[in-house]
Amino acid sequence: MDNTFSSPGGTPPPPPPPPVIRPTSKPKKSYGWMIVAIIVIILLCLSLFGNFTQMVAHAINFNDAFPTTATSRETGPQFEEAILKDKGASDKILVITVAGIISGQQADQAGNNMVEVIQAQLDKAKKDSRVKAVILKVDSPGGEVMASDEIYRAIKKFESGENGKPVICSMGSLAASGGYYISSPCRWIVADQLTITGSIGVIMETVNYRGLMDKIGVEPYVFKSGKYKDMLSGMRETNEIPDGERAMVQDFINQTYNKFKSVVADGRNAAHEKNKSDGEPLSPDWTNYADGRILSGDQALKLGLVDEIGDFQDAVDRAETIAKVNKANLVEYRETYDISNFLRMFGQSEATHVPAVKVDLGLDMPKLQAGQLYFLYLPMAN
Repeated sequence: MDNTFSSPGGTPPPPPPPPVIRPTSKPKKSYGWMIVAIIVIILLCLSLFGNFTQMVAHAINFNDAFPTTATSRETGPQFEEAILKDKGASDKILVITVAGIISGQQADQAGNNMVEVIQAQLDKAKKDSRVKAVILKVDSPGGEVMASDEIYRAIKKFESGENGKPVICSMGSLAASGGYYISSPCRWIVADQLTITGSIGVIMETVNYRGLMDKIGVEPYVFKSGKYKDMLSGMRETNEIPDGERAMVQDFINQTYNKFKSVVADGRNAAHEKNKSDGEPLSPDWTNYADGRILSGDQALKLGLVDEIGDFQDAVDRAETIAKVNKANLVEYRETYDISNFLRMFGQSEATHVPAVKVDLGLDMPKLQAGQLYFLYLPMAN
């Protein structure tokens, strides 16, 4: 029996529809492992940094526990020698540059101030038997009294003793007040005709802002142990200033001013004893011009405050003559930086940076501190 089904009319049945194949969805990418890896790397870096700082701390503690024969100077400014002019000689003349405001407070990138750098350069030059003389290039209006005096004493010490070496000063466009103070102990001083020098004197400034405080409704309350404890304070009424305070401050200024004049007299007289007729002696009336006025190079020469009118090359020639060398290479010491300088930058406190209102005057002005003494030529300060 034939079981084949056939539709009426003999038409075969339609074929079944093809199966529906659904596309498989791609699995979503997971970023969790990347986040975990980044966290692990950060923790690893922090761990390495912590281990490094501990190693440095242990090294410092070890050196403190077992001191060596190294001096404090060796832990201060470090230098490398650079040749400024090679004459093919074995002897050397060191050039030390003093530019800008003389300060013992502002530090360079290595954390050393101007006084420390100059003292270290002189110490290094004195130990080097091939250094026969030093040229002090001065282009400064002066600065802090203490910083100027420390540089002056360092130069005087460098020139004294059996192993003393001469220092020749080469004045630039400006060597006034403290700039002249540090020049005065030099064996020989060379200035240009247009050099601004002199300005021998002392200045101290303060500001009375009590009137401004009264206008904005601020009233100060001061508790002090004596009537002069708030001397030079700007918060007092003018009638609150005790009698005699102005005279006391002026007497202090005069003492420092007399010190300035004695430094000039001692330095120039000592230089003239060595230079004899080659140099210029101090004029008998030079103190009449030591009233804060500025002087040109020619005027300073007539007063015996400098020895020669010339330029830097004249200072080099004079250094070779005084040091009794036919020729010498000109060198300078440049500060070098190591890992300790890098770590010191992270140790500087932000508290030392005092916010200030900045006014652009087109030039850099020194930051004078009220109540501090300065050997400074600064016409715009008044």
